[in-house]
Amino acid sequence: MLTKPSIVLLVAISGLATMAAEGSLFHEPVRMLLVLIGIVFSAGAANALNQFIDRDIDSVMERTKKKRPLPLEQVSAPQALAFGFITGVGSVLFLYWIANLTTALLALGTILFYTVVYTLWLKRRHHYNIVIGGAAGAAAPIIASAAAFGQPSLFSWFFFWVIFFWTPPHFWALALAVKEEYAKVKVPMLPNVCGDKRTRTEIIIYTISLLPLTILPFYLKMHGVILLVAAIALWIWYFWHTILRLREETIKSYRKLFFISIVYLFFYFIAATLDGAVQYFYGV
Repeated sequence: MLTKPSIVLLVAISGLATMAAEGSLFHEPVRMLLVLIGIVFSAGAANALNQFIDRDIDSVMERTKKKRPLPLEQVSAPQALAFGFITGVGSVLFLYWIANLTTALLALGTILFYTVVYTLWLKRRHHYNIVIGGAAGAAAPIIASAAAFGQPSLFSWFFFWVIFFWTPPHFWALALAVKEEYAKVKVPMLPNVCGDKRTRTEIIIYTISLLPLTILPFYLKMHGVILLVAAIALWIWYFWHTILRLREETIKSYRKLFFISIVYLFFYFIAATLDGAVQYFYGV
């Protein structure tokens, strides 16, 4: 639970989709699956360190105090810190061994960015914390691509930006649902600082931006028709639910939108993986 498994699952599927889309997963399956394991452990380490740093507010917020290991006293703070540090160092060294220096440095940079820049600095200081901090959660595609080719490819950056622009509306939906909890622990989330109306507007703007981002690889001939069709269909479904849930303006509807956004991104990357497999094996 220190690794935040649901978040790590999305990290894993985005890395897997990148490897499939670029063909490295099928060309070197064992090596690339080992790289994926390294990415998963580096993401888990960052999440563990995040929980260590945020243990004070996690013990107060209703959303976290009854399900995270530190507030529940299932592990001690030193144990959580040791777990995060050892797992982080181990994953970086593993990625260096199984892939290359660039991959290892990207993983290390992601861990440091999430723990130091986002958790220690931005989260409790600025209401756009999640916008900038979202870069850490979007790093798996470029790490996976660097492992395959020595440096991130142009295609992997498309997936990076998809996750980057998906993260704010995803997290702001939750922030709308638990804004009183954030106010209690003095974390300046967008609804607390700028109000619900501004937050709903920005959710819609960011969600709209996802459509051109998710279909652009097709028009640049980097991906096939499977991803194009899936991207459009999934976006229509997601956008329709976004408008519907935001109009309801209830805690329940905001929570639903938070989980709907996870489903949207998960199946987008499933479609990308399938599209990559079809292109690799059948050339269409």
